[in-house]
Amino acid sequence: MEFATTPTTPAIDAVKDAERSVYWLDRPERPAALPPLTESIDADLVIVGAGFTGLWTALLANDVDPDRDIVVIERTRVADGGTGRNGGFVAASITHGFGNGLSRWPEELSTLLTMGQRNLEDIETFVKLNGIDCDFRRSGEIDVAVADHQVDELREAVRDMQAFGLNVDFMDKDEIQSTITSPTYLAGLRDHASVALVDPAKLAWGLLATARLRGIRVFENTEITGFEDEHDRIVFTTEHHRISAQRAVMATNAFPSLIPAVRHRIVPVYDYVLMTEPLSDAQWRDVGWADREGLSDSGNQFHYYRPTADGRILWGGYDAVYHSGNGFGPQFDNDEESYLRLSTHFLQTFPQLEGIRFTHAWGGAIDTCSRFTAFWGTEAQGKIAYVAGFTGLGVGASRFAAQVTLDLLDGHDTARTRLEMVQTKPIPFPPEPLRSLGIKWTTTSLQRADAKGGRRNLWLRTLDRLGLGFDS
Repeated sequence: MEFATTPTTPAIDAVKDAERSVYWLDRPERPAALPPLTESIDADLVIVGAGFTGLWTALLANDVDPDRDIVVIERTRVADGGTGRNGGFVAASITHGFGNGLSRWPEELSTLLTMGQRNLEDIETFVKLNGIDCDFRRSGEIDVAVADHQVDELREAVRDMQAFGLNVDFMDKDEIQSTITSPTYLAGLRDHASVALVDPAKLAWGLLATARLRGIRVFENTEITGFEDEHDRIVFTTEHHRISAQRAVMATNAFPSLIPAVRHRIVPVYDYVLMTEPLSDAQWRDVGWADREGLSDSGNQFHYYRPTADGRILWGGYDAVYHSGNGFGPQFDNDEESYLRLSTHFLQTFPQLEGIRFTHAWGGAIDTCSRFTAFWGTEAQGKIAYVAGFTGLGVGASRFAAQVTLDLLDGHDTARTRLEMVQTKPIPFPPEPLRSLGIKWTTTSLQRADAKGGRRNLWLRTLDRLGLGFDS
């Protein structure tokens, strides 16, 4: 099956009145903004960025040393960035999926899978122990085949994953259709244990509240403009103030980084999402989906979707839009063409829901690197540690990344820091205009591969051999 390229009238009607705002953030339970920094301060540890990575870093550092004076600086507000704009999939994978891990680190994959699963369990335990109300649910996930060649690919993936002890199984057409009703579904790969669903904004707000209860200072609407290495300390500057610290962590992800090694290895790509109105009981019966798993389809350009606690369906993905020159900012947070495309594809997948309306439509930047997974490093003679490059699977992996970052910052030799994944970095992207040309040609090639039964052209095969890539 090919997804339509021309918007249909029902799809146009479905999305035309949607609020161009983030559903997760557009709610009265959002906490009031915290004050910005109003004076120069000192700290033991400064964390730049209060998304999932920054908040987990602060909490884990506090676990190790409750007396450590920790300050978190956020350029906008907690959950304004990718943390509050994603689909709320909490995956055990720390390698952007099993296939990516198998292709890049086959010798380490068993260890990476074990670490990732433990990380997911630890997140669930933390949420429960701290009473964080964020609709955390161990739902599992189903990858669905929507084209003939994807059926064999899912069969092979199941065999490979089972060989590593993962709790997955293959669903043929009859089984997947009896589970969730869609004319597009040809087969499925069900992962029973490695994915949870969460309300990402509520999780972030819960982490923030826990951090503040522990005495961690958090300043919102405060932009760091630079830093200086003053031998035994790092001094960050804002427009009017200075923050002096013994150690620092840069956790800015898709936001423009102050670290050159990050800037050359990250491109921000924009991903777009729709949220339906709550489905009626009759509509849910028409769809099935009794276990309310997370779902995604299996193309190079893929959709991800999941139910919410109040009975809506979040539907996102497919496009991954790059703007020349690493374009970044709120001017890219909406894309009407992407919204129409997503709405059209939604009604192809669930034609029984024609007439439903989307209430919210939004976008956000993903910090993509050429290997699709987080990478780490240090600056300023080891006084600064950084991590970036999650490529859209950071809700769960951010906690593991925070552990690695603190290991590096404190000079600890651990099983985590000895990983090849941690000790290496992705290949940098080329400068403009080659960067834009390469990304555009790669995106076009991926679209053609989906349309031609998965056959990859010479360009994609060359990128595969080099360990490079770009997808949605």
